[in-house]
Amino acid sequence: MSKKQKKKKLKINKILISGGGTGGHIFPAIAIANSLKEKLPACTIEFVGAKGRMEMEKIPSAGYKIHGLWITGFQRNLSLKNLIFPLKLIFSIIKCYFIILKFKPDVVIGTGGFASGPLLKMACLLKIPTLIQEQNSFAGVTNKLLGKKVNTICIGFENAARYFPPFKCVFTGNPVRKSIISLPNKSNALKNFELDEKYKTLLIIGGSLGAKSINEAIESNLEIFNENKIQLLWQTGKNYTCQNKPKLGKVLKFIENMDDAYSAADIIISRAGAIAISELCLVGKPVILVPSPNVAEDHQTKNAMALVEKNAAIILKDNDLKNQISNEILMLVNDENKQAKLIDNIKKFAKPEATDSIVFEILKLLKN
Repeated sequence: MSKKQKKKKLKINKILISGGGTGGHIFPAIAIANSLKEKLPACTIEFVGAKGRMEMEKIPSAGYKIHGLWITGFQRNLSLKNLIFPLKLIFSIIKCYFIILKFKPDVVIGTGGFASGPLLKMACLLKIPTLIQEQNSFAGVTNKLLGKKVNTICIGFENAARYFPPFKCVFTGNPVRKSIISLPNKSNALKNFELDEKYKTLLIIGGSLGAKSINEAIESNLEIFNENKIQLLWQTGKNYTCQNKPKLGKVLKFIENMDDAYSAADIIISRAGAIAISELCLVGKPVILVPSPNVAEDHQTKNAMALVEKNAAIILKDNDLKNQISNEILMLVNDENKQAKLIDNIKKFAKPEATDSIVFEILKLLKN
């Protein structure tokens, strides 16, 4: 074998990933990176994120190097911060040029967040193969613009294809934690939370930081849950303190073992982030979705409606929670036919092979 052939055979793939701002962008990026390392043990993976955002902590904790950009989002309301946005964007694009020049990636991947835009823009200009992983049913402005230039777009919801060139789209679903794909035994999960098998269990999750409106609605209806013997497994988030506790159940600031929590639940109340919904589809339990009103372009409502239109979930508006939440829960607890229909329909949206499908598309780009 010639030296040239050996060099070609020993080529180590270099992959650059950007995903941050929220767990909904970061954890899919880490899931993709981990799966790539399993398929290509010799590959080198680095990340690009926004300085001061949670990815600057989470990515190194997962074992990967990250480069920070001086970048923030464009404020949709009138704000003095927008005056400096063009400067931040220019600086970030220039820095991405030097990151790419030094690292020499074979492919660049974006899962969303402030840093994805400048990195993918520069990668496209330099003709490096690129892939977007769009988690939401409704694509954001940045991804819509990038979609015209990137090579491949992996979509988490089938109806997101309408925002991109159809020939570039692959419906893969969203990456989720491996522990969610195969849930533990329900009896053991209940014991782990010191919950009683004879009562129905309501799991309340408002994201890793909690959701104030959901917490307040639950607390204002505690007496109804107590009277009807519904036990709560309630993740409040670190910033919310309950003035009153349920008689049945467990209140936690954060739930580490979400696989046990999902297994223990009979009914789930959740925000409608893309990754949360993807996990709930795999879990296959009756779900009440409460879209956050504080997200760009109301994409959580659009995510939720993708399920609601197929009778796969129930939706409640944030400002209707206190008045309606107990009625919805009691109706669902007492209607086993409704529960069965919701379970059957939500499972149809499950994509347990999502991460592998995305990695397959990345490997295709590397091969070509």
